[in-house]
Amino acid sequence: METVGLGFYFEDLPVGRAFKTIGRTVTEADITNFINATGMVEVLFTNMEFLREESDIKGRVAPGALAYCFAEGLLVQSVMQHTGFAFLGMELKIDGPTFAGDTLHVECEVIEARLSKSRPGRGLVRTRNRVIKQDGTPVVTYTPLRMIKCRDAAGDP
Repeated sequence: METVGLGFYFEDLPVGRAFKTIGRTVTEADITNFINATGMVEVLFTNMEFLREESDIKGRVAPGALAYCFAEGLLVQSVMQHTGFAFLGMELKIDGPTFAGDTLHVECEVIEARLSKSRPGRGLVRTRNRVIKQDGTPVVTYTPLRMIKCRDAAGDP
């Protein structure tokens, strides 16, 4: 019986391949839970009076780290199950704020793909991931480098 939901292999990720994930709406509960779990109890995220009176950002704003984490969750669910072996590093830029009620998806493009010299059966893949709001506005851009299983290493056809 076929297993669905498995990730892409190295061979499935040539330079230039692009795809996008499904969307996920950020809720007030998501923001509260993320802040409490991470300890990011900065007034920007916890004090509505501060937001109204002093902040340049108006509305229930989420940490940029939450948008990044949501993006990783959307990608793990769709492309890395059983094939993603290591997250090796990245550059990250916050492009704009994320608010409660925003729906985020990830647009992903492969910008580097090469076989690992030190780990047979593994490839290194770098993507440019753009986290996009429902209105097309980018909120996070990052370029992770990951170690991915090669199809031959998995014993799959």
